[in-house]
Amino acid sequence: MEAPMRWLFAPVPLGRIAAFRTLVYVFVALDLTVFTPWVRSHANTPGELYEPLLIGRILPLPTPTHFLVWAVFWALIVLSLAAATGRAPRVLGWAVFALYLEWMVIAMSYGKVDHDRVGLLVALAVLPTIGRARFGDKTLSEAAGWALRVTQIAVICTYFLAAWAKLRFGGIDWVTSAVLAQAIIRRGTWLADHIAVVPGLLIAAQVGIILFELLSPLIFVVPQRFRWMGVAFFYSFHVMTFSMITISFAPHLVAMASFLPLEKVRPIEWVRRRLGRPSGRAQASLG
Repeated sequence: MEAPMRWLFAPVPLGRIAAFRTLVYVFVALDLTVFTPWVRSHANTPGELYEPLLIGRILPLPTPTHFLVWAVFWALIVLSLAAATGRAPRVLGWAVFALYLEWMVIAMSYGKVDHDRVGLLVALAVLPTIGRARFGDKTLSEAAGWALRVTQIAVICTYFLAAWAKLRFGGIDWVTSAVLAQAIIRRGTWLADHIAVVPGLLIAAQVGIILFELLSPLIFVVPQRFRWMGVAFFYSFHVMTFSMITISFAPHLVAMASFLPLEKVRPIEWVRRRLGRPSGRAQASLG
């Protein structure tokens, strides 16, 4: 296998997929109820205001109605929580992906299009390609490695293409524009108000944002021991963004967990320890 293919299919433990899968599907339920509850309001939006995204025109998808919006909502809640258990990963996984894609078309076909869901949608599309995976399973899988790798690529493309869009539509003048100042005026926090008064700091921040987004693909070439530092920086960037202008990028942060060694997350073992019960391995050794 050539080097690019080895990189794309680098095997990872199935336990990492089990944890990532649960995180992603639980987030889908939370997204519908906590992060973007406003999508449900489209159930009462007049159909003539619906301007479907390109994918909605190609398929084509139906114009949202009261029944359709609520049917997709409740089906997603039930199926995503069922998929989070790891059972029937292919059937439930494909169902959740199809319904969430429709949910995003409903959400983004009325003039507002977010770019923080690319990685999550890719994750939902590739997770069903993997069979069963259990928490703590150390079995290495190329299929699991591919699923996580393409999710990582989507995450980094979100950064890089965001910079490309800024420079394409705003030109190099975007760097010295008042973009951050306008964002702070519209939705800034007390922290942003204190930072905004420092001369030149917002311009420096915009330069930093462009450089960070353009250089984000380097995360794939830095040594593994430094890669976690890069991912930590990505997360800290979004913590700062939220603390200043209350933009969370929650779906993107969930997809970015594909970089993390989630196989170390073993909730069943944690619960057993809290209850004072021996783990499965401990019980086997006692037997």
